Amino acid sequence: MTIVVDSDSLQAFATQVFVRAGLPPKDAATEAHVLVWANLRGVDSHGVLRIPSYVSSIERGGMNPTPNVQVTVDTPAMSLIDADWAFGPVVTTFAMERAIAKARDVGIGWMLIRNTTHQGAMAYYPLMAAGEGMAGLAAVCNPPNMAPYGARARGVHNSPLAIAVPAGQHRPLVLDMATSVAAGGKVSLAIDKGIPIPEGWALDKEGNPTTDPKSVGALLPFGGYKGSGLAMMLECLTSVFVGNPLLTRALAGKEIHPATQNSFVAAIDIAPFTSLEGYQQDIDRLIDQIKALPKADGFDEILVPGELEDRVYQERLRDGVPLPNGTAHNLKEVAARLELAVPDWLQTA
Repeated sequence: MTIVVDSDSLQAFATQVFVRAGLPPKDAATEAHVLVWANLRGVDSHGVLRIPSYVSSIERGGMNPTPNVQVTVDTPAMSLIDADWAFGPVVTTFAMERAIAKARDVGIGWMLIRNTTHQGAMAYYPLMAAGEGMAGLAAVCNPPNMAPYGARARGVHNSPLAIAVPAGQHRPLVLDMATSVAAGGKVSLAIDKGIPIPEGWALDKEGNPTTDPKSVGALLPFGGYKGSGLAMMLECLTSVFVGNPLLTRALAGKEIHPATQNSFVAAIDIAPFTSLEGYQQDIDRLIDQIKALPKADGFDEILVPGELEDRVYQERLRDGVPLPNGTAHNLKEVAARLELAVPDWLQTA
């Protein structure tokens, strides 16, 4: 069973949940917006299905609804931001706005974020930069959840990486990928849907291949050593850079504050290198030329990064966001736990 709800109603409900959970109204709206944005783009693994785990994280002392976010290092091009375990989208939108401002002044803004929490779909932040005529980057690292190439146990994080650049007539190009074969949130989505995961996604807790999403002990890297190596290097550019090496601390059995992750976001101004208009025209030509190439057998068209999600966004904005029964049931339980009125669209879950 699937429930379909319009995005405005879904965002209003999510905002109410976060306000009731202790976030200031502005932060609650930001968090809800980023989650529903992911659902609209078809990235349900990073949408509202996360709400129950976020509420539980607050209760466990992981995610901080009222953080004391501080800029602890600041230069013309860079900042180090201590997030005090803020909700990820709240501090990351702040960081990218700061990166964009610095890029306007000196050409680049590079923000390192220490002690943040789950940031949602990472494409959101580079697209903020693309919307300002800049290139954007974002990456994140958590404690281990993925087996390095050749291992049977967790040793690295499946660190997501996102890059966006502006186009002219086309939508921005945006790549958002984990270093695992599939994002961890897709395992949670499979649980909510009550379906198995494909072979090659994960190992169970004994290090054996599994298709049971409930028995996953470690994700597997994409491209073998390539995904594994990229994950290690992103740890070096995030957690190690800010003096908070999550992988080595976790592998040594040291205690880590629950929900901790470290991240970077960056904005690069295009104008110092070439005209923005010319750049956008070149990106348009690149997209058109790629899509005009001969198609491989079994393909009706060639898609470019972000194109599929843009199409889903328009469809769901018009037709509503589908929620698996498991997700809807979990949201209904959260509403009851927080003593919120259950909206009509959740009554049947």
